[in-house]
Amino acid sequence: MTARAVARVLLDSPLPQLDRLFDYAVPPHLDADAKPGVRVRVPLRSAGRVVDGFLVERVLEEPGDRPLSELDAVVSPVEVLTPGLYALARRAADRAAGSASDILRLAIPKRMVRAEKAWLAAPTPDRPVVADSAWADTALGAFPGLADGIDEGRRLAVEAPAHLVTVPDAAGPPVWVGAWAELLAAAAVRTLAGGRSAILVVPDHRDQAQLETALAGRAPEGAVIRHDARQASPARYASFLRTLDAVPCIVIGQRSAVYAPAHELGLLAVWDDGDPLLAEPLSPGVHARDAALIRQELDECALLFAGHTRTTDVERLVGVGWVDDVPPRRRGIPRTVLSATREGESRGARVPSAAFAAAREALAAGPVLVQVARPGYAPVLVCADCRRPARCAHCSGPLHAQRPGAVPECSWCGRAANGWTCPHCESTRVRMASAGSERTADELGRAFPNTRVIIADGEHPVARVDARPALVVATRGAEPIPEGGYRAIILLDGERMLLADDLRIGESALRWWMNAAALAAPGAPVHLVGVAGPVARALATWTPAAYARAELADRAPLRMPPVVRVAAVDGPPKSVWTALEALREALPAFADDDILGPVTRDDGAARALVRFDYGLGGRVAESLRSSVIADALRARKAAKGRTPGARNTLRVRVDVPDLDL
Repeated sequence: MTARAVARVLLDSPLPQLDRLFDYAVPPHLDADAKPGVRVRVPLRSAGRVVDGFLVERVLEEPGDRPLSELDAVVSPVEVLTPGLYALARRAADRAAGSASDILRLAIPKRMVRAEKAWLAAPTPDRPVVADSAWADTALGAFPGLADGIDEGRRLAVEAPAHLVTVPDAAGPPVWVGAWAELLAAAAVRTLAGGRSAILVVPDHRDQAQLETALAGRAPEGAVIRHDARQASPARYASFLRTLDAVPCIVIGQRSAVYAPAHELGLLAVWDDGDPLLAEPLSPGVHARDAALIRQELDECALLFAGHTRTTDVERLVGVGWVDDVPPRRRGIPRTVLSATREGESRGARVPSAAFAAAREALAAGPVLVQVARPGYAPVLVCADCRRPARCAHCSGPLHAQRPGAVPECSWCGRAANGWTCPHCESTRVRMASAGSERTADELGRAFPNTRVIIADGEHPVARVDARPALVVATRGAEPIPEGGYRAIILLDGERMLLADDLRIGESALRWWMNAAALAAPGAPVHLVGVAGPVARALATWTPAAYARAELADRAPLRMPPVVRVAAVDGPPKSVWTALEALREALPAFADDDILGPVTRDDGAARALVRFDYGLGGRVAESLRSSVIADALRARKAAKGRTPGARNTLRVRVDVPDLDL
């Protein structure tokens, strides 16, 4: 009997019970096009319809008793799912108790027919030739062992230089970028010169723009590929197809760029892994850092974590010897001053006299940066009499004001609070309890007359400022890049930032402050206002790794991440209890105090947190994944074949970025 060709297909479906390979017979008329990696359409008997999927592999099978449905169609001849990408998606999904199709939905853009036809018709690009990589070797030389570590495919952690540099621009004068961008660009160009690809992952488009500037004129034309969700769909799909070419390239992009199927990957670099933008919000919520660690093992490429600060996650990996720390040859650090209100000054003074004097002196030479916590005019209002927070009468959201004397508005529902009355003391007056970027700019503008004032926040994005004197009031993370560096930096609202109810708030605040301080001109003062303690000392001494080690030591007795991993289990109370019981049966030695909850919320759903050691990760994820599948099948049966709503099914997220989610 003649063996039949069988295609094993991964369905593009969010249903957890369909997260496996299904066998389909390959009909003769599709035999030539049905190659591993192509998009296909297949019949799904349980749904009575045709669904999309990816052909993962083909095998020859002796005809047996089991009948197989046939492939319905091959959607495209392009093999978009490479073996390496499927292996990465499968490993990442299994680690996070999720579905591989959810990972591939992030990694493979939607098909654009015109872009695909253009790519198929175009010749394969020539292998890029790096004309001169001497500058790259010089930039990497500031970190002894870094170049060798990249060539050897090791896992490395680097504390990036905290200053600005100029890079050439063919269209005009040199452009200023962070020294970190030049460091990553040098690592990528060196890798490309060695005949291998590099992927550079950054949190947002501002960082991506700095990398593009640093690479312009230094990497061969056409070798740098953007992988950006902000691109139009045809451009994004065209960029993805370019990474499928069998020639090395440099991919720069945001968190999903970690999955780009670049040819012969030699370097995977992640910049500022503590930024929350690198935490994937969509299921199964795999952080770019974790996906990078998995990919490094699969591709045996170099992995580089770079940042001005060191996250506790990376420091844990350094501590166990999984990642090598690469210290710089010389450490040039910003001059930090811990400013506090002095005796005789108003206790309510927002800018102490020392910081005020530093700003006045620096404005004679160039721009001064003032970092604040929040945008807007008055982000928080309180009752003028009892000082309790002013809340919306409709939804209980916090009230804010857009300008002096304006009617308060709700930050949640947007309603105007006309005729607001305090429910506690019946007062009708409100008071501004905080100052946002606009109010700070207004106050400083009066204090420094005839001085330019620039606001930089989410509603007023500013990418760069020139070297002329100006007060730049920016929210954290929105600081413009200054020409030549800021002549002084004042970090306000530090105490307010540290009051956030967040396990990682110390790490986050240190990252905000260090990223801002790295924009200072050489020798310029950086004033941190009103903050003392370990975080302030770490900034003043520029010792982020030591701070991360201390944080790990403090969390170890409490068994808090990243000392352990944490999974959140949400859903109907009965489903959550069933999943926890199944977990206890699968792991009899599981400690009861490592299961927190479940707690029933106001909407009737329950939530439990499960803490577990890294060595148990595979078994915990497998148990929780099995519970999700079993619950989905029960819910679907109860719904009589219809897909149940998300609130009626069990949901699991492993490695939750915030325990309060």
